[in-house]
Amino acid sequence: MTEMSALRETAEAWLAAEPDADMREELGALLHGSEQELRDRFTGRLQFGTAGLRAAVGVGPQRMNRLVVQQAAAGLVEYLLAHVPDVADAGVLIGYDMRRKSDAFALDTARVCAARGVKALLFDQIVPTPVLAWNITALGAAAGVMVTASHNPPADNGYKVYLATGAQIVPPADTDISACIDDVDPTSVELASPDHPLIQYVGAEEIEAYLAAVPAVRLLPNLPGVASAYTALHGVGGATLLAAFERAGLPTPSVVAVQQQPDGTFPTVSFPNPEEPGAMDLLMAQAAQSGALIALANDPDADRMAAAIPTPASLTSPGGWRRLGGDEIGWLLADHILAHTSGDDRLVITTLVSSSLLGRMAAAHGVTCLETFTGFKWIGHTVLQHPELHFVFGYEQALGYLVCGQPLDKDGITAAVLMAEVAALAAAEGVTLQDRLDAITATYGRHVMAEKSLRMAPADGAAAVSRLRAAPPTDVGGHAVTAVEWFEEAGLLRLSLGDSLRLQVRPSGTEPKVKLYGEGIDCEPAEFMEALAALLV
Repeated sequence: MTEMSALRETAEAWLAAEPDADMREELGALLHGSEQELRDRFTGRLQFGTAGLRAAVGVGPQRMNRLVVQQAAAGLVEYLLAHVPDVADAGVLIGYDMRRKSDAFALDTARVCAARGVKALLFDQIVPTPVLAWNITALGAAAGVMVTASHNPPADNGYKVYLATGAQIVPPADTDISACIDDVDPTSVELASPDHPLIQYVGAEEIEAYLAAVPAVRLLPNLPGVASAYTALHGVGGATLLAAFERAGLPTPSVVAVQQQPDGTFPTVSFPNPEEPGAMDLLMAQAAQSGALIALANDPDADRMAAAIPTPASLTSPGGWRRLGGDEIGWLLADHILAHTSGDDRLVITTLVSSSLLGRMAAAHGVTCLETFTGFKWIGHTVLQHPELHFVFGYEQALGYLVCGQPLDKDGITAAVLMAEVAALAAAEGVTLQDRLDAITATYGRHVMAEKSLRMAPADGAAAVSRLRAAPPTDVGGHAVTAVEWFEEAGLLRLSLGDSLRLQVRPSGTEPKVKLYGEGIDCEPAEFMEALAALLV
């Protein structure tokens, strides 16, 4: 049998098992279309990693569809049955967002659990990712599944897995689960009926439990709030964030109405990531129009938080708004938290590619600061490794913030609540948020952050970083390299050019690119990033 004949046989078996009419129609067209497209869809399978699964919705084992989800759920359940003694009674908590087929993927996961004798706790409505993660520990579940593609493009969906700690999976759990998935035939996964007694619905009470914990996030609860603006970017965070602000005693934000309701087609943004140019334009216009002092955004599943602040007016400009960098938000939150908490057992955590400024701030306050690998899952993992310390703050520069002890994952809703308090305190003291940033700079030095991406195939990107690691440069851009560090788990190479300049490079784990990160203290890293990029290519 030729390779193409074998692929067609697999595709025909898939067609026979496919439960959705739109997917059967797509696969029928594919069987009569491009052989290369059929090869792309049916060679191998979508890999399950520390971010779970994420891809465009479509047919075949390399896309997100019900058969792929059933296979992943069956593998996850087998892993849990082998590693968690009480999983049948503790159950798996399952949530979903508003993207295409999210509800079907969530129900299928519950049906797979029930078929194997494991209780499924299925949300009866769309929920933000932090609500799902928070309730894993609150309910004592053995694991959690969130069906979401976070801030990916509209065509995508995804499948994020948490264990009983409420933190995302880290190695070796990801590879062990992936091995279990490998043993499952996606065309013959057993499903319980949708009304099986092991499928139990949760919702209003669990959302209420999350909201009831929100006021404790505030460090100055008696401080009146200030006017704010907000966008949910068509995601699931809108209603929960407004309720969280009310519970926390903060004024209701002025919302971007056309982006407030959940809509998986994302009609006003082509790429619903607040980091993308233009994604927050409507928010900043709303903020200016409403007289807000802070503008806040969640990504579509509300685990990330972005912010923008007004810029000062001058004789030649009336002032405007600018989006804060992820590190700038981290500095403002850290400055507030460190100033309004106490104890020499406090712990703050950041990631390798985030600014080193958090370490300087922590040292000035006599607080432990730990640096961990890229990805927020490692921040949660690091908290678990240090039960002797009191965790107060963690962040990564990609708009991920955790300002409380639960869940052990980034939470864009509670971060927005505390960011609104930061703005309120600045206003009460007669300063702006830019003044706050300027004061941080005056104390710790001006930390200039820069990022750059090089488009490369995954294998080429990994090879380029490996070559650089094997023969690191002695200088970059005319400045001597004074230290070289390799971080195996992150696949990241760090070059220090004296005490004031740091360059880092790693291949992306999810996209065909190599990512470069630069940080200069009282100097600009951009030209050195260009020089490093030239060495890679």
